[in-house]
Amino acid sequence: METRDYYEMLGVARDASADDIKKAFRRLARKYHPDVSKEPDAELKMKEINEAFGVLSDPEKRAAYDEAGRRPDMGAGFGFPPGWEEQGWQEHAGRRRAAAGSDEDAFGDLFSELFGGGGPFRQSGRTGASFDMPGEDQHAEIGLDLEDAYTGATRTITLRMPSGDRSLQVRIPRGVRPGQSIRLAGQGAPGIGGKPGDLYLKVHFKPHPRYRAEGRNLFASLPVAPWEAALGATVDATLPDGKVEVRIPPGTQPGRKLRLKGRGIPAGAQGDPGDAYLVVEVRLPPADSPRARELYEAMARDLNFDPRGASVD
Repeated sequence: METRDYYEMLGVARDASADDIKKAFRRLARKYHPDVSKEPDAELKMKEINEAFGVLSDPEKRAAYDEAGRRPDMGAGFGFPPGWEEQGWQEHAGRRRAAAGSDEDAFGDLFSELFGGGGPFRQSGRTGASFDMPGEDQHAEIGLDLEDAYTGATRTITLRMPSGDRSLQVRIPRGVRPGQSIRLAGQGAPGIGGKPGDLYLKVHFKPHPRYRAEGRNLFASLPVAPWEAALGATVDATLPDGKVEVRIPPGTQPGRKLRLKGRGIPAGAQGDPGDAYLVVEVRLPPADSPRARELYEAMARDLNFDPRGASVD
């Protein structure tokens, strides 16, 4: 009796899970279905794939197939035991096909189960049976300037596909944040008689010389002079959406965070805007002139300040 190694046909191990078998079938069906395949042996391959999947996707048929592979009278390899059709296996398989042995009904149920009823099972002149398979969703990343989150933008992206590069115009919504995915409906993998999948672009921000984002919160350095930090002041700070006046409290130490509520990344379709945090950075003027040196010497003499022993708030 001729035996067929269905596991080898699908490229899976003999202990493969049901999900692994479905994934293998989905991958091979996209490659060999005659409606889309350019392979010279696509029709034959698709029939073999259908046959293998029809057995391995059914727990009862798979068990019978595995048992046949262990029978001494079967020789090497895997296959059905002689007379298995007459030994009640049609009854076991009846939930998936008619008692008359209609392969179309069996595979109609299998495809409906696998692809969520994505389309009717129908007769095909080339393969005997055909189906509607929706396209797979695809995922990619897109790098944006942080300023795009404040204003929104339109960007052109190029996707490298097996069939060639494809360019798309992408609308970047205001309020987009790192880690968010932008969905482009119908721009994923094409289907086989079914709808194409969607394309999901995961957002990340390009490195910025001034700003850093954490979720919707924005962080930036705020350079101040020593006297502004010591005496207090009101200074201008630049944010991606413009300038803002910031009050420096007297006695501000380097590294202190000044919070500007609601001035972070704007809210998207829902939620609240983030906050902006300005980290104080005290910058010293250079002692590069006689007068500057004189002032520093006076401070050293008159302030009696020990930075290693001073307490920091």
